[in-house]
Amino acid sequence: MTMVQSNMKDPKAISGKTVLAWLLGFFGVVFAANAVFIYLALGSFPGVVVESSYEAGQVYNEEIAAAKAQAELNWQVSSEFVRTSGQDGKLVVSAMDAQGTPLYGVALKALLRNPVHGGADVKVDFTADGGGRYVGTVENLADGNWTLILDIEQGGQRKFRSENRIFVKN
Repeated sequence: MTMVQSNMKDPKAISGKTVLAWLLGFFGVVFAANAVFIYLALGSFPGVVVESSYEAGQVYNEEIAAAKAQAELNWQVSSEFVRTSGQDGKLVVSAMDAQGTPLYGVALKALLRNPVHGGADVKVDFTADGGGRYVGTVENLADGNWTLILDIEQGGQRKFRSENRIFVKN
């Protein structure tokens, strides 16, 4: 019997060069994807929330003092958004003092802040409707989540502030 020797290589054999090329290619793709994500993350949020931490701390202390004064007043304030047509609606706020007496002689200001779109904030001006009830007209308010920031001023000073999440739908 005779044996035939062949100098042909196995086409399915994996050589060291093939393994090295696959490893470098795999990690190259991973590093390229990470570089793209880091670039996009740093471009969309630079990391600066407040320019001056000291001043923000001072304002925070003032907010704590205002919250304590507000709690001592024990005012009962409720709000409701009612659609009138399409994208329009009315924001109705009822304000009573600690004894349940309607609040008169106060100025209400409200801001509907969209948590997703920074430029979509809507300011609301109120008119007294009697009995501690105040009504504000809102035009072109899109459906979705909104943060209602309500301020009540009396004698030129802010006496009440609340921030509540509301969901607006048709």
